[in-house]
Amino acid sequence: MARRYDPDRRTRIIDAALTVIAADGIAGLSHRTVAAEADVPLGSTTYHFASLDELLVAALRRCNENFVQALRSSGLFAEEGDAGPGEGDAGQGAEGAGLAEELTRLLDRWFAGERGAIELEYELYLAALRRPALRPVAAEWTTEAVALLSRRTDPETARALVALMDGVCLQVLLTGGTFDAPYTRVMLERIVAGGDA
Repeated sequence: MARRYDPDRRTRIIDAALTVIAADGIAGLSHRTVAAEADVPLGSTTYHFASLDELLVAALRRCNENFVQALRSSGLFAEEGDAGPGEGDAGQGAEGAGLAEELTRLLDRWFAGERGAIELEYELYLAALRRPALRPVAAEWTTEAVALLSRRTDPETARALVALMDGVCLQVLLTGGTFDAPYTRVMLERIVAGGDA
């Protein structure tokens, strides 16, 4: 029997894992459930991912890529000049308020969209608490987000902005509340201004 050439199989398996986790949580993830969702033989899932942790790492990495791509395409960096990290005046005046406003808009768009996607990303992100293999990948998105935001402000402020956005997202998701854009914008402005806003 000839082997079927399927260059996208690994990608389909990762997509299937994300679908399974979105529907049933990480507890519902197994090689068998992913194989069924991807419509591939069980052996394909174990060929590409020897363990569930390997599959979870790939799924979390995909979520990280989606987040970073959303941040890159958000318009936050459309008007940047040749200034290097921390060389701009993003922490002052209208530019700092503009950064806070754009980050608030980005969060507002995320929460206006499919909430299940955000819940999926955070379920994978928080799984790193119990699964050490996920910790470096969970840290990757923070590192990339800080690097991107450091193009508009200094690295310390960028880390604080990422921490606040993370905290806001977690509170909204865990409490079932709604995203409070005006409050978030004010808090982001305070961080950008160094606490003086």
